Amino acid sequence: MNRRMVGLIGLGLLAFTLTVEARTRMHVQVREGQIRERPSFLGAVAAVVEYGDRVYVLREQGPWRWVEAADTQGWMHESALTRQRIKLAAGEEDAAGVATDQEMALAGKGFSAEVENEFRNRHDAISFEWIDRMETFEKSTRQLIDFLQAGDVEGADL
Repeated sequence: MNRRMVGLIGLGLLAFTLTVEARTRMHVQVREGQIRERPSFLGAVAAVVEYGDRVYVLREQGPWRWVEAADTQGWMHESALTRQRIKLAAGEEDAAGVATDQEMALAGKGFSAEVENEFRNRHDAISFEWIDRMETFEKSTRQLIDFLQAGDVEGADL
């Protein structure tokens, strides 16, 4: 082998090493993580990953991570990911008490069942009947986006 060939192989190995090091391995820490087409909870869901699945972070944008999982790439919120390796043992219910990424988003806004109960206790005269009923309504992502766009909500321009 000549020096030029050895140099090219060395450069190739260095480029490969730098590429591999630029990928940060993380694990999904929510029951069901959503990989989205854009860095927003309103972005279309490109794929779903499960608790404990491994993803590779390729870049960051604020609290969002551009990840690669299996043969899919897209955005995941950092709250759905952890650097800690998650071990699943056969027959164990590891994911039973784990939150979904939507629950993590709500928790990030400070809302929880405890906060709701405390508010109810402080405001006995207020009826939460309609709020409880609204929580049972199910709308698709497309319906929510259409609603936000019709109301000219900032950030709803998809």
